[in-house]
Amino acid sequence: MIETKDLDIDGVLQAAQKQSIGKAAPTFVSITEQIAWIDPIQFFQAGKGLQENRMFWSSADQSTQFVGIGDAVLLQNQDGSYHQLTNEWEQVLKNSWVDNPYDQYKTGPIAFGGFPFDSDEKVNELWKGFEGSQFRVPTFLLTVENDSAFLTTTVYVKEESNIDELSADLVTKRNQLIHAPEPIFQKNAIVLKHEVDPVQWRELVVKVTDTIEQDDVDKIVLARELQIEFEDICDIGQVLNTLKNTQEHSFVFAWEKDDVCFVGATPERLVKVDNQQLFSTCLAGTSPRGKSLKEDNWYGQQLLNDQKNREEHQFVVDMIKSAVHSCAKYVEIPDQPSLYRLKNLQHLYTPVKAELKKGYTLLDVVEKLHPTPALCGFPRESSLAFIRKFELLERGWYGAPIGWFDQHFNGEFAVAIRSALIDQDKASLFAGCGVVKGSDPEIEYQETNIKFTPMLQALGGSL
Repeated sequence: MIETKDLDIDGVLQAAQKQSIGKAAPTFVSITEQIAWIDPIQFFQAGKGLQENRMFWSSADQSTQFVGIGDAVLLQNQDGSYHQLTNEWEQVLKNSWVDNPYDQYKTGPIAFGGFPFDSDEKVNELWKGFEGSQFRVPTFLLTVENDSAFLTTTVYVKEESNIDELSADLVTKRNQLIHAPEPIFQKNAIVLKHEVDPVQWRELVVKVTDTIEQDDVDKIVLARELQIEFEDICDIGQVLNTLKNTQEHSFVFAWEKDDVCFVGATPERLVKVDNQQLFSTCLAGTSPRGKSLKEDNWYGQQLLNDQKNREEHQFVVDMIKSAVHSCAKYVEIPDQPSLYRLKNLQHLYTPVKAELKKGYTLLDVVEKLHPTPALCGFPRESSLAFIRKFELLERGWYGAPIGWFDQHFNGEFAVAIRSALIDQDKASLFAGCGVVKGSDPEIEYQETNIKFTPMLQALGGSL
């Protein structure tokens, strides 16, 4: 058993306050301790009792999981500016007190959040509260790496802070979180499903194919919405638990704000950076899984040999290769894609490896890569202009970068697909597909139905 009772939160806060007085400015304080292993979903559910915003992140192989409770710092930009986010984060860290003897793990001050798909999109009712880019450093961050668990406590200390009260409050909440009982999940039951404008969506596919025939555009990605209602308020912990257990090789995420939660299980990494080593993923081209091994292999071979899907995949490879080359010393990309198999779907997959040049960070790469042809189209400006003008869906954070970065700009972003925006007893699910020359509206419609399936099943329903 790992002992945590000797953690001197009070002493660290007092030292930080002296720094605040000396610099006449608040001090950003981050304290990391190793704790006894705790189930991340249990920690997430415990956070509900504190009535604080929560977040969840699990790497695709589940070797690293994060749970955040509370908002110690909120970095928010209405325009979704990557440069401003970088500057704000550097300013936060300038006057900081970081006590972290475990920095060889993914611990310490870490910011989590997302960007909008299109920073020029006007936010209406659906995505209200998720305007622009938003990143939070949680007050309490649980990091679980394989069999080890760590808790990072983060707070601002001001010149006038009452250290005794602040320390007592943090210790009380910390104990509530790490000593919470095993969660009891509420079964989520869907009572209503409503497809938003399916006929108009098929008609829009035809409009895209006509546009491709007439204009200098090769691919446009169209997304659509499925609305559902629950019998009771949705249990987000139950959803996350189901996604973790059923969606292997996917990043599982949740970002909650004021009782509205964006949740998903995406197979698509946008980019990971660790000590300037970059890893990215080209994932485009989709087919279903087979009911038998023979059928599954047949679907896979059809996908590998399908001209439409190979062209769609190559758009993504070419774009990512070009974007990464502009800020990397070298780039490694295989000549041919392989299959990336998930529970419900299989995709064409090409990995990308590179080393960043000095002076470039993770956020620079995210800015260069988003939006990829897999979620927007090709060329980018032409396809984005079409989406802005004609698409029926308010995309918000759907299809956009979501992820995390630490104080050294190491971190990881995924593309927020296979996702849903949950608001109490209702939710909107999102799915899209790439439309190219010769696309069939009915086939594209059925592809989006397949892509709805993982999230819909996790929410308690089926198509």
